[in-house]
Amino acid sequence: MQKRMLGNLEVSALGFGCMGMSHGYGAINDKAEMIKILHAAVDRGVTLFDTAEVYGPYTNEELVGEAFAKKRDKVLIATKFGFDIKPGDPISGCDSSPKRIKQAVEGSLKRLKIDTIDLLYQHRVDPTVPIQEVAGTVRDLIQQGKVKHFGLSEASAQTVRKAHAVQPVTAVQNEYSIWWRRPEQELIPMLQELNIGLVAYSPLGRGYLTGKIDEKTEFAEKDLRKILPRFSPESIKANQVFVDLLSRIAAGINATPAQVALAWVLAQKPYISPIPGTTKMHRLLENLGALDLRLSAADLAELDRGASTLEAHGARYPERLEAMTNL
Repeated sequence: MQKRMLGNLEVSALGFGCMGMSHGYGAINDKAEMIKILHAAVDRGVTLFDTAEVYGPYTNEELVGEAFAKKRDKVLIATKFGFDIKPGDPISGCDSSPKRIKQAVEGSLKRLKIDTIDLLYQHRVDPTVPIQEVAGTVRDLIQQGKVKHFGLSEASAQTVRKAHAVQPVTAVQNEYSIWWRRPEQELIPMLQELNIGLVAYSPLGRGYLTGKIDEKTEFAEKDLRKILPRFSPESIKANQVFVDLLSRIAAGINATPAQVALAWVLAQKPYISPIPGTTKMHRLLENLGALDLRLSAADLAELDRGASTLEAHGARYPERLEAMTNL
């Protein structure tokens, strides 16, 4: 497995986003099968596994904790705090007060069956709590041995700078893919300047860039894509141009659109580690195959040239959730 550095933390070039195994996509997955897939990822060299207390809520951390109880020395576990979790509405608002952060960490440690969280992210920036106070609280947790590395998710370059001045930030986790390149404007140059890694979530566009979704696709009742503007039938049809672009390149190099999408992210910077998720063994193997894909300079130029003329149709999130991002 190829390795990459997120700040001073060495991780597998391709990580694994665990959320969809128990949250966000409607399906109730067999726990034993999910653990089998997680073990298969470890056996193939994946070290970075991403979860959060809000996924479920709580059930995804419990799954990850059970899966890796006997493989702790082979994995790096990242989790997140930052939401005010209430019954029936797990994302009812942000809460990064020091008391809530400490409470979240204690809960995560217990569910994950670990003594130390390898990488702890603030899930969303809380506008009511100064980021310096958040960073200071995490710094205290690091000094206590409960956390090793500090990260931020969906944070702006300015916010990252402020946090980094109090407690060095190891990684920022933001959405990044060929159809969402906003991080290139300010965030990625700043990350390079400060030696901070980028963990790219949804590098496959929540499954869209695989080419397996069209305007006739019906999402399950609790599938988050059912409420995302970018996944309305109109947007799905309009965004087919991204899949067509990936498919053209894939056809010439005996690859799949998903593999090209992941290889493109990996080719952008050496300090970027994408974390695609899956609930299917064959998709895990397909994703890992992207590591062996070498996009030529001509391929990358064609992808960049093509993508530069396109703009994804539909917002990433509904207004309420978009308001929680700090971009």
